[in-house]
Amino acid sequence: MRTASSMKTLLFSTCFLSVACGVVEEEIPNADGSTESLIARAQAFELNTEYDPPPGEALHHQTAGFAKILCSGVFITGLDAADAAANVGGFISPFDERAHVVDTVVDYEQERVALTLSDGVTRTAKRYENQGCVAHGIGEDSVHFTPTAVERNLPPAATTPWPMGDVLSDVPWPSEIDMEKVEEALDIGFGPAEARTLGLVVTYKGRILGERYGEGIDIHTPLESWSMTKSLTGTLMGVLIQQGTYELWQSAPVPEWQEPGDPRQEIRIGDIMRMSSGIKINAPSDPDYDRDIYADHLYLYTATSNSYEWAATRPQEWPPNTIGRYRNTDPVLTSYLIRLGVEGRGQNYHSFPQRDLFDKIGIRDGLIETDPQGNFLGQGLAFMPARDWARLGNLYLQDGMWDGERILPEGYVEYASTLAPTWVSDGRLQYGGAFFWVNGQGNQGLPESAFSMRGAGGQSTTIIPTHDLVVVRLGKYTGSGPGGRALNQAFELLMEAVPPIE
Repeated sequence: MRTASSMKTLLFSTCFLSVACGVVEEEIPNADGSTESLIARAQAFELNTEYDPPPGEALHHQTAGFAKILCSGVFITGLDAADAAANVGGFISPFDERAHVVDTVVDYEQERVALTLSDGVTRTAKRYENQGCVAHGIGEDSVHFTPTAVERNLPPAATTPWPMGDVLSDVPWPSEIDMEKVEEALDIGFGPAEARTLGLVVTYKGRILGERYGEGIDIHTPLESWSMTKSLTGTLMGVLIQQGTYELWQSAPVPEWQEPGDPRQEIRIGDIMRMSSGIKINAPSDPDYDRDIYADHLYLYTATSNSYEWAATRPQEWPPNTIGRYRNTDPVLTSYLIRLGVEGRGQNYHSFPQRDLFDKIGIRDGLIETDPQGNFLGQGLAFMPARDWARLGNLYLQDGMWDGERILPEGYVEYASTLAPTWVSDGRLQYGGAFFWVNGQGNQGLPESAFSMRGAGGQSTTIIPTHDLVVVRLGKYTGSGPGGRALNQAFELLMEAVPPIE
């Protein structure tokens, strides 16, 4: 097992990564992953900046989140409204808080949801073209941007071979693959009924090895992904870096940070995508999380205001690349930079994911939802079918190459799949770059080299380079626990069924 100290030495010894490492703490000891040590280490770097909590009432925000996720569940995924209300989207709209809604209107003609609370406040959400469902501000019933009907430039799915289409190869699998054990892994991984799994896809060397779907779900059904979207956002930034719009280790050109003397000018794009910007908010995963304050981490989903502006105006809590914290400010800031970069080139922002990424790797049914200003909520509101997440996972398995074209820069997959130095110093061998999780302690019965996209409610896309596997699991939020346990069992079987690459 790799220790925090050994990994730190390894990371700083690599040329590509040494550019990324920046500050090396010589006097402040590493943490051991415990709450107490994490807080102590963070306090040693604290800049003592003021904290400005989000405005408004928590219940109003939570109900906006409920309206949005109910809208998405019904009008994007196609779930029954009662099922969606009971089982999906618990991250931004806690299920116990949904009981405060006294009137629910689901308008199938207008693709609109309205939820009224006992205090008379009504929160609404409506579907807008390929921007999905958007929650409106209190007293509003429209958005502040012109929705875009995104065009797809792909061949007919029904007659085009995978991965660019739906047609699967009928070439027999090599004899060294134990297909009976693969089928067992799929059956177990899909889990019992309480896992509420909706999609499970396994690919081997880019081919679909097997898949399972829930009732009413097929290969084209967009499903909630939550923070898997962060990895998609990291991928879109990688596309812009490959295209020459940005450099990974340049200072992040956030307009709000450009006043002379602003310490945030020291934050680099690569720091942000390692969850190491040092920007100050209140987030549920913080070791000193304040539960009495509605978390900015959630507010960035539910505020129904300009999410980019909120993230960009938060102060600096620590110098960049010193402390790692899982906070939505960082993927939101990355999404902000993506918008600035795309529009700075004179291109349509809402079409960018489809035009510059999805069309290139066969994704037809993906979308990223927005705030009322049309800003992609790249921290967690992408909806895509399981097969599309498998396509994205295979882009990373193929070192950012697709059909001979380099989509992601050389070294980017290494950046994504290598432990972030700040997280190593915190004693948490978990997080990499480009908003990917890294299996630094060899959990789940998987090699340490495995890395993944992960989202609340048990959503995951796991890339296993040692076995040339990609495994996607998507399901309803309430099935997270049983679904996760079932998936771990499936991983064990797949490691036995598929031989390692020699």
